[in-house]
Parts: sequence; structure tokens; C-alpha cells
Amino acid sequence: MNALHPPAHAELEQIFDVFAAAPDLWIAVVTGAGNRSFCAGTDLKARAESGTDAHPPTGFAGLTHRFDLNKPIIAAVNGLALGGGLEIVLATDIVVAAENAEFGFPEPHVGLAATSGGVHRLVRQIPQKLAMDLLLTGRRINAQQALEWGLINQVVPAKELRNTVNQWVAAMLKSAPLALQATKEIAYHNLDHPSLAAAIKASYPAVVKMLASRDAQEGVQAFTEKRPPRWEGL
Repeated sequence: MNALHPPAHAELEQIFDVFAAAPDLWIAVVTGAGNRSFCAGTDLKARAESGTDAHPPTGFAGLTHRFDLNKPIIAAVNGLALGGGLEIVLATDIVVAAENAEFGFPEPHVGLAATSGGVHRLVRQIPQKLAMDLLLTGRRINAQQALEWGLINQVVPAKELRNTVNQWVAAMLKSAPLALQATKEIAYHNLDHPSLAAAIKASYPAVVKMLASRDAQEGVQAFTEKRPPRWEGL
């Protein structure tokens, strides 16, 4: 069911470190092996045996505590996204779910809570009363309900999940990768400021990098020459 134990968290941290650092890797897609589960959360058997569920500094799956990863991340939810699995979903930017997907935070049923960013992100991403429903009951909702609540972007038949995600990737690749990174940085970090004016006047490193990039010049040049741009990510 793709439940994660400490070695899995460490491995995923390394994978996301590589993705974050590589200039030629522009978009990540996260999905689960098989067709039943995206991620069922923490491997409770491993936790019971070791007495801990140690995460790296980057959080559950090496992702949930990353606050400087401006590259787009898509979740292809191919089944259950429970507990930490839902925390992964909430830490991504675009979520496409198969019709058989289910979402929930069952942690209170085993004496725990969604403390790897789940509670914090959920109340920021959907209306508070809906968020508290999931958080306090531990119940699951299906993909269609998750779509109606604004938790995910799209629901498709399971057999169409991969192709649909590829369409999202293709749509993003039409834009300059550094422009997407600058946009993501602004979208998430502007809320760190006390007012709209402060947010607009703030400095965003990814924006500075975008404006100084060759791609910024290429985009204007391609427009004037009436041709598709050739992005380099530089």
C-alpha cells in the first residue's frame, strides 16, 4: 500500500534533493506503485517495531517540510491517499486523481495526528469547516468529493491517469521553467507578509533569477520572431 518507513523517507529525500538541484529537471510527478494505493501513510508495523517514525529534516517522504522547492510538482493519485499520503498530496501543486482514489486523515484513530504539515496545509487549502470534518472524524472522502471541496484539480478514470498527467506536464512545458518557479515562489510566499503592499514590494529570489535568465530574453525574441520559444531553464 506504499506506506513509508524511515529508510523510504531517506530515499525520497535524496530523490527530491537531486530534483531540486538539477537545472535540467523542471517538473516532478509523484505517484504510487500498483493500482490500489498512492500512499497509505506511515508504515505502522515498522513504527511499532522501532518505536519511532523518524523523518529527515525535509519531512514526510522527504517533501512535506520543503519550503524552498519552487519547481512544480504534480501528484498522480492512483488510489488511497491516507495520513502521510494525503500530506504528500497537500505538499504538491497540481493533483490529478483516479476515480478510485480516497483521501483522509485516520491518524486520530490510532492516537496520532497529521503533524507533518497535514493539519496546517489542509486548513489553508479548503474551507475550515470541511477541513475540520476530515481532521476530527478521520473519515475518508472519494475523489469526486475531494474535487468538489477543492482539494484536487481533476478526476479521471484510472486507465487515463498517466495520459492526463502527461497533458498537464505538456501544458507546463510551454512556459519557461524559471518563470514557473518564480510564479510558484510568489504564490506561496506572498502570504508570509502582513499586507498586500508588503507582499508586492518583497524580494523573491526566483523572480530575480528569472529576470536575469537567457530564457527571459528567448521568450521575447521568440514572440517577436513569431516562433515557439526554445527554453533552456537558464
